[in-house]
Amino acid sequence: MDQKTKLYTFLSAIVGHIFWGFSFMASKRGQESAHIFVLLSHRFILAFVIMTVLVLVGAAKLRLRGKRWWLLVLLGIAEPVVYFLGEQYGLLHSTSIFSGVMIAMIPIVSVLAAAPILGEKPTAGQVLFGALSVGGVVGIGLLSKSSGSLDWIGVVALVIAVCGAAGYTLLGRSISTEFTPFERTYMMMAVGAAVFSALAVAHTRGNMEVYLRPLGEMEYLLSILFLGVFCSVVCYFMSSYAITHLTVAQETVFANLTTAVSVFAGVVILKEPFSWWGLLFCVMILLGIYGVQLTSPKDQK
Repeated sequence: MDQKTKLYTFLSAIVGHIFWGFSFMASKRGQESAHIFVLLSHRFILAFVIMTVLVLVGAAKLRLRGKRWWLLVLLGIAEPVVYFLGEQYGLLHSTSIFSGVMIAMIPIVSVLAAAPILGEKPTAGQVLFGALSVGGVVGIGLLSKSSGSLDWIGVVALVIAVCGAAGYTLLGRSISTEFTPFERTYMMMAVGAAVFSALAVAHTRGNMEVYLRPLGEMEYLLSILFLGVFCSVVCYFMSSYAITHLTVAQETVFANLTTAVSVFAGVVILKEPFSWWGLLFCVMILLGIYGVQLTSPKDQK
């Protein structure tokens, strides 16, 4: 990888994960006006329309003929479908801080899952630091539980989200030579728009007035624009680009940024409760994640 590609790759990973950090706050605000399925439907329809326009005007190319397109469907099921169902229900039953901290577990799960799938066995150091991160997550969960801002539905939902994200990372990496970043992102948005819109129609029982009503609220509309444009089209394209050039361990370490930004947004903007114990547990998680990357085998660095 030449220096120019390396620069673009790391910038893509950094900017994408910073935007994702703020997505928890935007989703939390959006849930105040619309049901989860309606919110996700609006978000991914907007993203799909934007990417389709790019294809129609010739700004981007989509070549799926002769390729194993069903792998892209599986990619879209892993993320956004499984991931966002877990994330949104996790947000509904917890805080944006806890959700962001749980998402920090993605690197751990990805590295561990890469062992049987990609043949990358974790080192003793990775196991030790992974346990440190898990301890931090448990601590944050107990603090949130005691403050009444978390129930175990939220924990289970966020675990599902983490597994979905890890599956997306591993599959995205394995098919990166067959599909371009745009092709992967386009199909992910298409699958997300189709599945979440079907769920939204079922929830509203086909009542379009109920489905469209939230779009009349300016704060909700701004949340959808931010989630659909920046956190879907821009972030997923950047993520797909980064995965093309980085190993699983290298790419997932940037989830640290998502955690840091989500905690910042939760405390500073949403005024969610936080304590010195919470800070300690967050440090445990981030140290654990950093340690997992630091103790990776040399061929993974």
